[in-house]
Amino acid sequence: MEIYMWWLDLDLASKEWLRENLRTIELPESVLQGIADAGGPRPAESSAEVLALLTAADWDFIETQSEFVD
Repeated sequence: MEIYMWWLDLDLASKEWLRENLRTIELPESVLQGIADAGGPRPAESSAEVLALLTAADWDFIETQSEFVD
């Protein structure tokens, strides 16, 4: 699923965490849950599964999103 389809529904705390931890190799449970609740990828067992779904283009999208717009 494309990130723009669930990004707007993602809670602000998760957005901020993703921006502050760009291209991280592990996501906290709260961010994983926020992504799932927003309609994004749902990992079966680990954050690595979500990270595999967040492409370089997705991380670029996250990096360029303005905090003021959200």
